[in-house]
Amino acid sequence: MTPSSHNIGFISTRFAGTDGVSLETAKWATVLERLGHKCFYFAGECDREPNQSHVVPEAFYRHPEIDKLNQQAYSGSWTVTKEARAAHPEMAHLHKDFFSIYVRPPAMTRRVNELKDYFKDHLYEFARRFDLEILIVENALTIPLNLPLGLAITEFIAETGYPTIAHHHDFHWERQRFQVNCVNDYLAAAFPPTLPSIRHVVINSIQAQQIASRYGLAARVIPNVMDFDSPPPASDSYSETVRADFDIRDGEYFFLQPTRVIQRKGIEHAIELMRRLDLPAKLIISHAADDEGTAYEKRVREYADLLDVTVRFEADQVQDSRGTTKDGKKIYTLSDVYPHADMVTYPSAIEGFGNAFLEAVYYRRLILVNNYSIYEVDIKPKGFRTIWFDGFISDSTLTATRYALKNPDQTQEWVDANYQLAKRYFSYTVLERRLESIVADCLGYQV
Repeated sequence: MTPSSHNIGFISTRFAGTDGVSLETAKWATVLERLGHKCFYFAGECDREPNQSHVVPEAFYRHPEIDKLNQQAYSGSWTVTKEARAAHPEMAHLHKDFFSIYVRPPAMTRRVNELKDYFKDHLYEFARRFDLEILIVENALTIPLNLPLGLAITEFIAETGYPTIAHHHDFHWERQRFQVNCVNDYLAAAFPPTLPSIRHVVINSIQAQQIASRYGLAARVIPNVMDFDSPPPASDSYSETVRADFDIRDGEYFFLQPTRVIQRKGIEHAIELMRRLDLPAKLIISHAADDEGTAYEKRVREYADLLDVTVRFEADQVQDSRGTTKDGKKIYTLSDVYPHADMVTYPSAIEGFGNAFLEAVYYRRLILVNNYSIYEVDIKPKGFRTIWFDGFISDSTLTATRYALKNPDQTQEWVDANYQLAKRYFSYTVLERRLESIVADCLGYQV
């Protein structure tokens, strides 16, 4: 018989906002609490209940201390090499042209170790404070954006033997920026670690193959999910003004890009599609660039101007909750906006899974999707009906889009069928079964 309640500690760099890790953590916590467990949180930024949270600001990956370490770790420049060698002038005569340039300043090593010990002390305090029995590490042992935190978590697990679920979203080998670095020893030790008490969970089957071939680790695949067992509520009077507030006129199509403005989202494809369709339409982008800079947003704006396509950046008016902007405009949630879109554009080149895809299915919207690898391997074979393209907007993409927009009855059949498929494969019920099994494995009982 399954014990009714256990204290579970989630650990990450951030549990706040609408990034994929924060959203999926909230879904896992919801399901675990339904099963009777209690959830607690360790992070650098956290919007969960304060009496369930242990916040250590340096754990956030954009904390100035961590930012500085990351700039040194992944710069791939001679500047860092020169800093490293200058720290030990007595060794200068030993350096030869054929010595590796991938070296790090000794001061960086010392600071990583100091922060590692600092985080480890806080992890012990977190475990004691909430009487934790299981740890769930959300991406902090996966993407190396806080090196000392990953090392601290690894040492803490090694020293305590805590049953741990390492939930991996984005591995370092999937991102070009991490390929040239001076911290390969840290990556090998903790991203991910190979410890007997860790159960590894990935969000797609390609990651499962990669972690097996690279580290010899078995990993369970638990895809991202949504609550397809509970359909979205009908639109209310508050959201009736969405189209008007976004200046979408009668006879114009509303294309929604429900993502951040970052390069891998491939927003140029959506702009090109609109130009070549030559239909009256506006593209609404719901999120800002966030913490990845504004250079790509500038590029998107210039490209839209070049092609004479109307793109509106509405991050101020699309937030986590309803309200009013400083200049008195309505603030909508994504759940307010989705039902009014004629098409959701999702032309990403790289995704760990695809939260925006599931959201579009949940709100029964027509979807334009790039054939990114995870979509091709783990989603499309399930039978989803979308308008997809393979890296570029082709004539067949344009033909299919025009047909779908001009034949709403056919499109409705597609989106209804998509919802039923998602309910079967990507629902909370699916997540509940898989979490129940892995928690039982951690605690040594049968379900």
